[in-house]
Amino acid sequence: MASARHYLAWQSRLITPELGQRVVEVGCGLGNFTEKLLDRQAVIALDIEPDCIERLNRRYPRQHNLHTFVDDTSSESFSDLARFRPDSCLCVNVLEHIEDDREALVRMASILEPHGVIVLWVPAFPSLYGAVDRNLGHFRRYRRASIARLAASAGLALQKAHYANLAGFFAWWFNAHILRREALSQTQIDLFDRFIAPLSSRLEKIPPPFGQSILAVLRKP
Repeated sequence: MASARHYLAWQSRLITPELGQRVVEVGCGLGNFTEKLLDRQAVIALDIEPDCIERLNRRYPRQHNLHTFVDDTSSESFSDLARFRPDSCLCVNVLEHIEDDREALVRMASILEPHGVIVLWVPAFPSLYGAVDRNLGHFRRYRRASIARLAASAGLALQKAHYANLAGFFAWWFNAHILRREALSQTQIDLFDRFIAPLSSRLEKIPPPFGQSILAVLRKP
């Protein structure tokens, strides 16, 4: 969703205040969110796709606080990232792609400094799961209660978990259960970003009771 700049800006306003100064971004993709982190002391951007890392390096060739790696939480080399003394890990639309999400959180916590945080942006509500999720490689969608249980099982404290994107909840349900789409169209993405995301970002000053996504902050002891 490279064109979804309003949605990305909205995400950034919610997510970046939760992060510290030395951030490990797990699953950075082409670096659309990475751009929002480059005012930090250090950004350690990971992706399992070498092409994504190559394109990110070309995008920011002289960004000295950016360190990029072809890596993920399941690799042996992941533990080496502790040398950067990260105080935050960030997963934006990533954890749902990992089959063993508990182990992924344990690995992330293992490289963090004491009291570091893991910030998650994940899809919400199993009832919304449909063909789009399957085709995107999602193993699951979450509720706040399931995030709380997952955090506890990984030895982490749940500092915050709230829903976001109320309008997106209804749009995703309509696509999954009425239209039965297998993918989001670019037209849908563009319309949402142009008209809905700017309005929703202003209206959701107080988190809604449900939404298409969950923002969660987990803290290491």
